[in-house]
Amino acid sequence: MSEQKQSVVKVEKYNGISTIWFNRPHKKNAMSPELHEAMDQTLIELEEDPDTKIVIIRGAGGNFSAGQDLKEFFRGMDNNPLKAKHMAEVANRWRWERLYNYDKPTIAVIEGYCVGGAFMQLLATDFAVAADNAQFSLAEVNWGILPGALVGKVVADAVLYRHALYHACLGEAFPAEEAVRIGLINYAVPKEKLDADVEKLAKRLMEKSPAVLRATKQAMRVVRTMSFDQAYDYLLAKNTAIRVNDPEESYKTGLSQFIDKKSYKPAHGPFQLGTLLAHNK
Repeated sequence: MSEQKQSVVKVEKYNGISTIWFNRPHKKNAMSPELHEAMDQTLIELEEDPDTKIVIIRGAGGNFSAGQDLKEFFRGMDNNPLKAKHMAEVANRWRWERLYNYDKPTIAVIEGYCVGGAFMQLLATDFAVAADNAQFSLAEVNWGILPGALVGKVVADAVLYRHALYHACLGEAFPAEEAVRIGLINYAVPKEKLDADVEKLAKRLMEKSPAVLRATKQAMRVVRTMSFDQAYDYLLAKNTAIRVNDPEESYKTGLSQFIDKKSYKPAHGPFQLGTLLAHNK
């Protein structure tokens, strides 16, 4: 990664967990064109990195993101429509297409402010955990535009219609407790416990079969827009695909540990990874 990109995005790796930090704390991590380019490339690199099992996205300096940088992302490209088009493509690509279909589990960690355009990456990640003093806001209505790009769509899909309409039309900040209540995030914890809680969640996810976890999270996203018949066929095919491309042979290994060895209970945790050779003996 170039020095220029490192200035707006930084990555920390620890025991299979790669944390991507938005690194514009002086701007409350408002997203500039430079940050969008850096995030797009960083997500590609980590998805291909064999040492990265979990990706965490958070903001440096105590804030997740204040949304798009109004000066650089909007006014700065008003007279350059080609650059504006390119940057919109990059911004939407990493915040939705890339994250939504990411091969590895992703966790958004919210501190301070999460505003406007930042709702896209918030809802594209698989899990979201916030400090209990975090503040959320769909503020676009207050400065004369709609919740643009895919913000309006992903929020309307994620929460009940009345909640989406209320917060989009008022544009007022609301607390983490409300974000939990309406389904924007999984849960909130006291700020001093946030890091330990997120690490615990990441470790629990890393105990699962990577192939099965990847297929499960992708399937849960896709079936939401399918009919029952479509979902039945899709899930049947997805289950078959796991068995074709799963180094752990999770289905056979898990059944063997449960039925033959009686070494675990599926409702209380995953089978033991890295035991394929023992299963085949």
